[in-house]
Amino acid sequence: MYKYLLPLLLSFVISCKQEVPKGVNVEEVVSFLASDSLKGRATGSTDEIKSAEYLAEQLANLGYRPKGDGSSFFQTFTFKNTRDPHKEIEYIDAGDITTTGTNVIGFLDKAADKTVIIGAHYDHLGMGGEGSLHRGEPAIHNGADDNASGVAAVLQLAQKLKDSLTQSNILVMFFSGEELGLLGSNYFVKNPTIDLDKAHFMVNLDMVGRLRKDRTLSISGVGTSSIWKQTLNANNKNFKLVLKESGVGPSDHTSFYLQGIPVLHFFTGQHEDYHKPTDDPEKLNYQGISDIVAYITAICVDLDDDAPLSFKKTKNESEEVPRFKVGLGVIPDYLFDGKGMRIDGVSEDKPAQRAGLQKGDIVIQLGDSTVVDMMGYMRALSTFDEGDETKAVIVREGDSITVDIKF
Repeated sequence: MYKYLLPLLLSFVISCKQEVPKGVNVEEVVSFLASDSLKGRATGSTDEIKSAEYLAEQLANLGYRPKGDGSSFFQTFTFKNTRDPHKEIEYIDAGDITTTGTNVIGFLDKAADKTVIIGAHYDHLGMGGEGSLHRGEPAIHNGADDNASGVAAVLQLAQKLKDSLTQSNILVMFFSGEELGLLGSNYFVKNPTIDLDKAHFMVNLDMVGRLRKDRTLSISGVGTSSIWKQTLNANNKNFKLVLKESGVGPSDHTSFYLQGIPVLHFFTGQHEDYHKPTDDPEKLNYQGISDIVAYITAICVDLDDDAPLSFKKTKNESEEVPRFKVGLGVIPDYLFDGKGMRIDGVSEDKPAQRAGLQKGDIVIQLGDSTVVDMMGYMRALSTFDEGDETKAVIVREGDSITVDIKF
């Protein structure tokens, strides 16, 4: 009899081992979300729903409980998509001319009096359209860096914090509708499923997949609490940090900042594949993503036994951005901290390309204006109209070059 029971027992043990949830594999998560089969995860699409179901399953496997609508991981919101950035979004009942987005929300209750919130948007541009920088026929915009990288990082962070934090609850969120104007995060803070008065702080990861060789990491929101700079520097082992004060920016942390919650936004920089079909999984720095997760984990653990962070208002840097009628046709290197504006990419058939500008060039003068930083570049650009001609001075491999620009 025992010879028959033993194989059955071994089979049972093996099957139990196979059911144990494995650790979060960042590369696997990105490969799934940025696959052609999901067609770019456009807000309200069936492909976004498939992504939401996948993320809910991942959270369940990590032991997080549903914290969406009712007993669900999902929080849905329906809106008319006006594409008007100056008009406040109107959330309404579903109808023939509406779109429904889906936030994915999980919660780990540590019976604490404060909650750490970590989040990332998981929607992207689908087949292109408004917001895409692709020129040509519609194509799948996989959004590996934007923002499958942030989603994968949040999942790995959720796994690490689960056992590392003992005095803070954890709310994990994946936002829909970010590409249309921070719709999912905006809806959540107006319809929260937890008491936001007990929020410790919010961490947003958006485009963290392209850590460069010099390991430059941009962190925004450091002015939203007096403790941020000290904590970020104390836990930094090997990143070149570019710290930005403002709690307002083009990503979901803004929604939480506007509710009086200290925020941080982690970002590894813009690149030539941004909002194009070429933003693919094989171009990401996966070790870099995991290194960023380890850094954020250390920060959260450091603050675990602190009282909820005090909130500080910051200057809204976006309100100071000059309006301009023309563009040079370049992707600026937002992580560059030297003198001038360094070019990280050049668009086809635009003034910069026609003038012979290249990736890596540093613009130090545009017309009569000296360019010392990004704001100086934008101020200089705002003085020109379409059809104007001027000269630009650039630094290329240490040499100064003057080129003719026609807008």
